[in-house]
Amino acid sequence: MPLWGESNAKSDGHANHRLIPTALTILGRLLAVTPEPVLRALSAAGGELILWLAPRRRFVLRSNLHHAFPDRPRAWRRRVARESSRRLVETAMLSLAAPFLSERRIRRIARLGPSTEAFAREISARPRPVVLATLHLAHWESQTWLKLISPVSLPDFGIIFRPLDHPAADAFVKRTRERFGMRLLSRREGFADALEILRGNGCVGVLFDQNAGLQGALTLLLGRVCSTTELPGLLAAKFGADLRTFYPRRTAFWRVTFESEPVANDGTASGATLSLNRWFENAMSDESLCSSWLWAHDRWRNQDIPSRRLRLEAKRDLVGADLRARGLSRPPRNTRVWVRLPNWLGDVAMAVPLLRAVRESRPDAEITLLAGPGFVPLLESFGIADRVRPLPGRGPGYFAHFARLRASYPDVWILLTNSVRGDLEARIAGCPQRFGILRPGRHRPLLTHAYRPPDGFDEEHHHQLELWDNFLRSFGLGASLDCSPVPAPAAQPAGPAAGAPAPGPIGLIAGSENDPSKRWPVAHWRRLVEAFPAESFILFGTPGDAPIASRVAEGFDPARVSNLAGETSLPGFAAALLRCRLVIANDTGGMHLANALGVPLIALFGPTNPVRTGPVFASPCRILQPPGCPPEGGGSLGSLDPEAVVAAVGDLPSRRR
Repeated sequence: MPLWGESNAKSDGHANHRLIPTALTILGRLLAVTPEPVLRALSAAGGELILWLAPRRRFVLRSNLHHAFPDRPRAWRRRVARESSRRLVETAMLSLAAPFLSERRIRRIARLGPSTEAFAREISARPRPVVLATLHLAHWESQTWLKLISPVSLPDFGIIFRPLDHPAADAFVKRTRERFGMRLLSRREGFADALEILRGNGCVGVLFDQNAGLQGALTLLLGRVCSTTELPGLLAAKFGADLRTFYPRRTAFWRVTFESEPVANDGTASGATLSLNRWFENAMSDESLCSSWLWAHDRWRNQDIPSRRLRLEAKRDLVGADLRARGLSRPPRNTRVWVRLPNWLGDVAMAVPLLRAVRESRPDAEITLLAGPGFVPLLESFGIADRVRPLPGRGPGYFAHFARLRASYPDVWILLTNSVRGDLEARIAGCPQRFGILRPGRHRPLLTHAYRPPDGFDEEHHHQLELWDNFLRSFGLGASLDCSPVPAPAAQPAGPAAGAPAPGPIGLIAGSENDPSKRWPVAHWRRLVEAFPAESFILFGTPGDAPIASRVAEGFDPARVSNLAGETSLPGFAAALLRCRLVIANDTGGMHLANALGVPLIALFGPTNPVRTGPVFASPCRILQPPGCPPEGGGSLGSLDPEAVVAAVGDLPSRRR
């Protein structure tokens, strides 16, 4: 039963309010008389049960340790997780038995460390206001024994605690924990008493919590952004009080030594908060203290709330000050955000502004993209993610690949796909938060958090990027979309000096593998080439587009009309597009890639809908549709005359290499 921590106990208006205290009394008395070897065995067994029968707790334990100590060996993290689990059970048993232990036995269990004894004697001789910050370490409730085992009389001493929701259980805890003179001060109504104690040169103990929700301050802890309570620092600053840590160090089973250390700080609440976090990080280098911390709790939970998942938010933001104190320019990227990208090049390109916004909104995110193997080199050259992982090949081992990803402990999985297969990938990988779009009539039970487009949202009249933007904003995305073109890769050969008259060729994308109706007729492409006898052209496309490209190029001088369809890798395709002064394309993935790279573009739309899937980047662009075609598409590309495209070439500003 936590004293300075949180409780999830709920009050039942129809429950017998005597039942819980009676049960606690019976269980506590039994534990108090149980032989210690039996208690040790129960603790070990209980810790193993948590690891094996409580998968959620096991995941939190191991995930927290993996995030906090990514460079430590896996065996070390597993050892600390097991010991932390056992100490959690050991602590719970001691908390239950403590009210029924004799004073003599308590004096055998607990003792003061040299620094704590010196501190006790000092404040006994010269009282002054002191704020003691403690942590969720094993046997934290034993700190209420301080007055019993102190060799000197201590001044007034109060502990701020979070009361239980069950009144009878709360009264039982308060009564039993105050048996040696400590005063328990409710966080709901005991602050006035805490202030009075400090005014009277007394001591107040406060849990130094890194899960303070919106009321805390954003800081760094073990490389991750968290919400830290400022209460110890606020109290110390208000009363000019000494700020010290106070915590039990477990030395053996049901054996603790109380330790206390001064915390150097600048006298401000923010300075004290950051100093306490730094002290804690140093303390975690001690494996015994590390094993005693409550790793099975969602310590960074404030940043996990779904409605705020994609932004950092708290009452105050101390991250900037924390970074300056650490000599860092940006937060470590230790919140693992994985994005499952669509399977089509055009959709991948359109997702780039969204990924940029995620990066800006969560600068602490380590963004991992999951994409088809062919997209990996291109995405890596874009520099929009920390990692790009290729999807495995289809076959018997496909989902086994995602099971192995469990060891990476992803925090968030954003699904820009709409398939159950993608949802299953995320579930098998063990990601605890899986975000996706749930359209009317669809069923996606493996999502943990679904965005439902509002009634009346007709996707035919809204761009795909707008839908994705609304989706992520519903989960806290705060940054605006950056639709500027992707910078050319560093390896891209430099063009002539600025202003040099060196226009490149005109790129043509005449194919469209997934839908023949999206193709402008071959005869029209040939008439376009004939209209510019002084221009050079390059035909692009996939291997499946090669026959169409060959028909377009047939009979023209290869020096003027070259055909690269099916001849380039995706990065090579991008590099070749960057050498073009403009590109003319059907509604294809290559069209979106040219637009993303900033190449001037003429996009030919007929049956498909440019309102929903048109180019999105702020590059020179002209969309052409057949005469009489609605803005949402539905026309035949055959009725789009070559003369209209020729005129658009003259109107569109060309790009110089």
